[in-house]
Amino acid sequence: MPRPSESGANTDVPAIAVAHVWKFYGDYAALRDITLSIEPGTCTALLGRNGAGKTTLLRVIAGLSHAAKGDVSVYGDNVRTSSARNRLGVLGHAIGIYDELSAIENLRLFARLYEVREGEAAAAHWLKKVGLERVANGLVREFSRGMRQRLAVARAFLHNPEVLLLDEPFTALDDRAVAVLQTVLRDAMAAGKTILMSTHQLQEAMQLATHVVLMNRGKLAYHGDRTPEMLQDPAWLYRNYGEA
Repeated sequence: MPRPSESGANTDVPAIAVAHVWKFYGDYAALRDITLSIEPGTCTALLGRNGAGKTTLLRVIAGLSHAAKGDVSVYGDNVRTSSARNRLGVLGHAIGIYDELSAIENLRLFARLYEVREGEAAAAHWLKKVGLERVANGLVREFSRGMRQRLAVARAFLHNPEVLLLDEPFTALDDRAVAVLQTVLRDAMAAGKTILMSTHQLQEAMQLATHVVLMNRGKLAYHGDRTPEMLQDPAWLYRNYGEA
């Protein structure tokens, strides 16, 4: 089984804190003075049209991209530190697994990188959880896209992260992979994990989210609770806070 969190979540500080973050691509400001705080145990839907800055923000929070200005922390630790990164599980557009390794070899590798206690047991547990135990020794390059996505889910959850960063996680998934991801997200919420999820699937996002962030041209247009109006009419947020 995956190791329990050794340190435990400190509920006295935000799970994610972003303070006055700017990110430039050349002269273009992809993120413009972003400040937000995400509390432990919440599920935040990160919304916005294409090009709004959602993926850029997630990459900065994950420590995969440097901000030009500002600070990002995970439970009070700078996101560039190993202590912060070990608390993060990331599932993005890049699947992040190795084609020339088998499924079990991939998870063994990441278990070592994350210093997972009983890594062999954790790898076996997650292969079973995502329905890949029968092809544990199969090379990933021979897997279907759906199988690869399920292995990526296992890789993201392998080390029992306290904070999950998901970038359009349901896009291009087959039905089996969607069901697997829905199950592990429900389990994560029940266990008090913190989820920040970028998505264009408004109805599904509103049903799952406790909070909502709407981005518009690199700025925050809305950050707050998911309201009954949003649940009843997912387009309400865009009509009231979106781009004119």
